[in-house]
Amino acid sequence: MLLTILIIFSAVAFLFYGMLFFANSGMKQEFERYGLDRFRKLVGLLQLLGGLGLLVGLIWQPALVISSGGLSLLMAIGFGVRLKMKDGFLQSLPSFIFMLLNGYICFAAIFH
Repeated sequence: MLLTILIIFSAVAFLFYGMLFFANSGMKQEFERYGLDRFRKLVGLLQLLGGLGLLVGLIWQPALVISSGGLSLLMAIGFGVRLKMKDGFLQSLPSFIFMLLNGYICFAAIFH
């Protein structure tokens, strides 16, 4: 039950955040600050696909493993970029938490 709640929480968060990549000008400015503007739409698309994959993974386990593993990797990269930009640990904390959360979901899906 807890795993299902964590999966739904992560899926909703990534679907919401993924939509912001296309609808929020602040996201464009943030990626420009990182010097990664050319990857903004790709990251948004990957977040949307990852969020959908987590929901599909509730009924088809391979989708859960692929989506949670991919989102964990994406968040690890995001965490590294934020640290490289010297955003500080607190500003980088959301990506770190979602990296751990999706890593746990991936681990639980594989070894459950």
